[in-house]
Amino acid sequence: MTLADTRLSARPRAAATATPALKHGRHFLSIPGPSVIPDRVLAAMACAMPNIYEGELVERSESILAELPSIARTTTGVPFITVSNGHGAWEMALTNTLSRGDKVLVLESGRFAVGWGEMARVMGIEVEVLNARPRRAVDPAAVETRLREDRQHEIKAVLVVQIDTASSVCNDIAAIRAAITNAGHPALFMVDCIASLGCVPFEMDAWGVDVTVAGSQKGLMVPPGLAFCWAGPRAMEACQTAGLRTGYWDWRARSAEGQHYLRYCGTPPVSHLAALREALDMIAEEGLENVWARHAALARAVRAAVAVWSTPGGIEINVTEPSERSDAVTTVLTGSIDAARLRAVCEQRAGLTLGIAFAPNEGRAFRIGHMGHLNPPMILGTLGTIEAALIGMGAPIGGSGVAAAATSIAADLGAALVPGTDAPSFNP
Repeated sequence: MTLADTRLSARPRAAATATPALKHGRHFLSIPGPSVIPDRVLAAMACAMPNIYEGELVERSESILAELPSIARTTTGVPFITVSNGHGAWEMALTNTLSRGDKVLVLESGRFAVGWGEMARVMGIEVEVLNARPRRAVDPAAVETRLREDRQHEIKAVLVVQIDTASSVCNDIAAIRAAITNAGHPALFMVDCIASLGCVPFEMDAWGVDVTVAGSQKGLMVPPGLAFCWAGPRAMEACQTAGLRTGYWDWRARSAEGQHYLRYCGTPPVSHLAALREALDMIAEEGLENVWARHAALARAVRAAVAVWSTPGGIEINVTEPSERSDAVTTVLTGSIDAARLRAVCEQRAGLTLGIAFAPNEGRAFRIGHMGHLNPPMILGTLGTIEAALIGMGAPIGGSGVAAAATSIAADLGAALVPGTDAPSFNP
């Protein structure tokens, strides 16, 4: 017997089971952030630590800062990078524009705008929440009505998310801006694009957004650890008198001419900057509008699947108005189906992690993330696994959602054919 034979014979052997786990391959994460990180981005992070004061790192950093405005579609917004998650960018936006005792209007459409408001309240800001209709987006008319009532202009800022990853609502940012303008109100307009930037259309300048907030771990395809603020002219003006400014977040210090080290208030996030540079290159190679179109096509496939699965008292898309459903994440209500068991079957036996649900849907919903570095095989694999788990659980479904998703994707594949590059169609 050889040494290798001895080692093999000494290893414990797993007992065969009647229902073997099928998860032993590459585990797939289908939550709404962190999203799947491209291999190119992961490889870029494996870099030696450089000189942080001059040379290649500084050049890379400046190239990123020069390119970030185009991602938010702004020529006037000043970009800032924070070494944090998105909550750090929330705080950066608030501290640089507001003072203790100021009032903000939070436009609720799920969980995360409210969370931003909760952070503001801890900082000594007065917070008013305008609730959306259940399972609906923010109503611009309601925003206009409330701001018209604020004749003394006590409200200093309006806070909203473009996509709420808890509810999967997508808010109409241009319409909300119009509501603020129609009300003749001077409040700063701050938009959280953490779940939307690099996924769906966003136009900071055209839509009149004063502060845009984003994070690295979703549409930008970089691991968690970076967040961003784009500050428009009105926000930069407010920064001059903001009483909540702190040494770490201060936009004025971070934008000092010729002081690269201060852009990060200290040592730059070396590996994350390498990852971000690669991710921005990938977005540029695909084209930002093409990125949006890809997300829209994959989201249509997901929604087509969920619609076919739907049954009374069973599967249902959370957002009731189709035009308000996001192209980055879909929240799926499960009715009488045990959502926790469905997620456990997918993760523990099939190697697919689905997103948990937040209140008020906790325990009776799951979320499918379809953002970032994704293509049809990945989406169809996710949907096929969910469908298999539902069938295996004996859950009621209306039909094959996978077939519906494939049909949806087929329409986009057909539209994308380039003459002269594809095989002839099959004619039996």
